[in-house]
Amino acid sequence: MRKLVVAVDVGTASARAGVFTAGGELLAKSSHPIRMRRDGDAIAEHDSDDIWRAACQAVKAAMAEANAKPQEVAGLGFDATCSLVLRDLKGNPLPLTATDEGRFDTIVWLDHRAVNEAEALNATGHPVLDYCGGSVSPEMQMPKLMWLKRHRSDLWQAMGHAFDLADFMTWRATGSSARSRSTLTAKWNYLAHEDSGWRADFLAAARLEDLLDRAGLPETSCPVGAALGRLTESAATDLGLTRACIVSPGIIDAYAGALGALGATARGAGHSGDLALIGGTSSCIVALSPEPITAKSLWGPFSGALQPDLWLVEGSQSAAGALLDHVVRMHAAGGEPVPAMHQRIIERISLLRRETPFHLGEGLNILPDFHGNRAPLADPRATGAISGLTLDTSFDGLCRLYWRACVALALGIRQILETMQASGYPVSTLHAAGGHVLNPLLVELYADVTGLPVRIPAARDAVLLGTAMAAATAAGIHPNLLAAAADMDQGGRRLVPNPDARAHYDRDYRRFLMMQRHRAELSAIR
Repeated sequence: MRKLVVAVDVGTASARAGVFTAGGELLAKSSHPIRMRRDGDAIAEHDSDDIWRAACQAVKAAMAEANAKPQEVAGLGFDATCSLVLRDLKGNPLPLTATDEGRFDTIVWLDHRAVNEAEALNATGHPVLDYCGGSVSPEMQMPKLMWLKRHRSDLWQAMGHAFDLADFMTWRATGSSARSRSTLTAKWNYLAHEDSGWRADFLAAARLEDLLDRAGLPETSCPVGAALGRLTESAATDLGLTRACIVSPGIIDAYAGALGALGATARGAGHSGDLALIGGTSSCIVALSPEPITAKSLWGPFSGALQPDLWLVEGSQSAAGALLDHVVRMHAAGGEPVPAMHQRIIERISLLRRETPFHLGEGLNILPDFHGNRAPLADPRATGAISGLTLDTSFDGLCRLYWRACVALALGIRQILETMQASGYPVSTLHAAGGHVLNPLLVELYADVTGLPVRIPAARDAVLLGTAMAAATAAGIHPNLLAAAADMDQGGRRLVPNPDARAHYDRDYRRFLMMQRHRAELSAIR
């Protein structure tokens, strides 16, 4: 009897796989690293074959740890970052860069080479932009494709497929070039609520009139939780599963995390003010609504990007966990930001805060926009700032800086939430998911800085769980996505804000906003 599902999450640095029961219990999970080529701050590339191999190794390892048989797996789902995979007409990689370490055919989501193209497209003021917060980001696919056509015409002419990474994974698994509504609406400016999702005049404004043919894009999209197809023989062999396994359409990783974090509350999330906060390399706040609500800098509203009958909006930070890694690397007392180093810092901060929990690092104020500001400023050229530095190079000095970086990230979350609320989205509870739930400092700050209760799912990995929910729906284990979300929810604990913290973080927030104004004033000086 097929009663298990497998979920695969492709992140920035690794591919992870989990084996789940029909009730949402995670039996085992495994991860495998993926390579990334960096060239300065703007360029980041993956090798999609390396990603596929990493995913397959993670699935096999998780299946072995769970002692699960391939015949028991009914469904398989993928979620991934919004990276762009390039393939030729025969499906072979189209490398942007070829090295001894790999054939790098994938522009990573955080790659900012297409800043000029994004600004050019935004300058058109096309009405389609209303459905992505009034402007596209260089992290989305249209600017990246504009860059490709403008700067690598050789690749553009040879291209037969351009995939969002989640869609690439389902293509490798099934051979189907069908695309997910989650990826197309959120990253490709596809309007799923219209009869024809692709606006020809918008593609013309981007000078991508031939995009659909070049990229192998379909006219329609597949909703989350649908059945995309079964595994091909070669994919089943690679993954260690059977051809009878049903594959669901891919999901943007943050949206999979939102589904897993919301769980049973997903049914009423469009009205209740239950929002998902997914934190990892970047951080995203996901809200749902029964009606489209447009707001500057909030990505969306996207029709059916998660639930078929709801609109989704996202407010996010480009660098969250990436900022904390950077703080560790840049400080004299830091080093490689491995988990053990983060844990050592967190434990020391806990000791330093024991007597005065809100005053550590007093005088240090940080703007966390070290890789641009997605929301609420929609400025990919924004830069970070640190005020209050001294000559301190001690480990405790690193801890103070790290703590204040955590505070800055939480202040940014507060500003995004205020933008959402002012735009008409109800805000009542944050459901946290992603790697940030393993950092007690961030979890505490999300509640204390925003003044909102934070629910931490009991599930060990809410992102994988959300993808498993979609896979279980596709496989027919649950009748629909909301039923899967309710039945596979593992519960959670609720953290309430500390009232003693409010006045302190209100003052920090005033300083945070003032630093933004000062940064704008400095930039305006000519």
